[in-house]
Amino acid sequence: MIDDEAGAQRRAALRVLLVKPLLIAGVDDEALRLVRRHVVELREWLAAETGWRLAVDAESARLFKTVPDGGGDGTRPARDGRGRSAFGRRRYVLLCLALSVLERADAQITLGRLAEGVLVAASEPELADAGVVFTLSRRDERSDLVAVVRLLLGLGVVERVAGDEDAYLSDTGDVLYDVRRRVLATLLAGARGPSTIDAPDHDQRLRELTDEPVPDTDDLRNRALRHRLTRRLLDDPVVYYDDLTEDERAYLVGQRHAITRRIEEASGLVAEMRAEGIAMVDPDDELTDVRMPEQRTDGHVTLLVAEYLASQVDAPVQVDRLRAHVRRMAKEHENYWRRGVTEPGADAELLAIALDKLRALRLVADIPGEQPSVLARPAIARYAMQAPTIRTGPAQRRSTRKADRR
Repeated sequence: MIDDEAGAQRRAALRVLLVKPLLIAGVDDEALRLVRRHVVELREWLAAETGWRLAVDAESARLFKTVPDGGGDGTRPARDGRGRSAFGRRRYVLLCLALSVLERADAQITLGRLAEGVLVAASEPELADAGVVFTLSRRDERSDLVAVVRLLLGLGVVERVAGDEDAYLSDTGDVLYDVRRRVLATLLAGARGPSTIDAPDHDQRLRELTDEPVPDTDDLRNRALRHRLTRRLLDDPVVYYDDLTEDERAYLVGQRHAITRRIEEASGLVAEMRAEGIAMVDPDDELTDVRMPEQRTDGHVTLLVAEYLASQVDAPVQVDRLRAHVRRMAKEHENYWRRGVTEPGADAELLAIALDKLRALRLVADIPGEQPSVLARPAIARYAMQAPTIRTGPAQRRSTRKADRR
């Protein structure tokens, strides 16, 4: 019974880290205590199965997760702490500039002083050549900076001491923050330091930031394959064989039962294996940031779009055709959805939200071109609708036979 309880606690600790790789004292105290209690076992398992590093100190616990594609997955953007709007290029640049200012700042900083530092850092000619210019004189630019700060507040990099960001937005006040340097130092999760990279191309620099050494023996190559595949199974909603390299596919086909068993034992996830790939399913519905189905208008639209695409799995479906389908559904469900769903342009917004969720869940793939299309992926079949099967009882069958005779 003691072993069972310890195993359950270790699974809970790993699940917490998978959901939130950065735990902060004062915010995540209970989860932090749980991770500290099992830190030795967690480090051993993560090192053996994923190659991820776990750092734990008095102030935080940080799981340094690395992504398999050099950060090219656009379905997991940073989001504003309040509006949950996804970060775009401008906000990402502001985030990097703000972090560089905080790295050199004192123990406390105001939002106004942070903005001044960002403007100085943004004056570099390389940014101007790339078309990135900040003045922070307009409200929308200040809103972008506030979104960055609220993200840093959520991560625990800064802690609000006095004031409110809305006062800064309206130009009526300022905000004072404590800078938590030990948390700030753990944010970057690259495999090597940025200062050691001299590639001139931006995409190449990103790839080199997360590239790992190439194994030179069969044992090391197999271990690297196991790490990459376990990471994908833990992080991705579904792993398709067609998305893997030839050596990854061969290794996963041969070792899928061993790999998924170890993941199941460590995390409580359940493997769902199909001819097209593998998904690690969470029975408790905790280890996901995109849920389906969901309630309300956007969730219902997404489900209806998935149902429609599930019946069109043999060929791509043009985006214009999907928009027409959403317009029809909006008229049919107008009384139950939010206001304005039948207004001009609303169908494009509803479809964009639905497709973003379906992409994040690996249920659809985009096909660019003069007429952009969407291709349904195999896992979307679970949302297909079938005609109901009606079974009749003995009494009903006798009644039916009598009616037939008559």
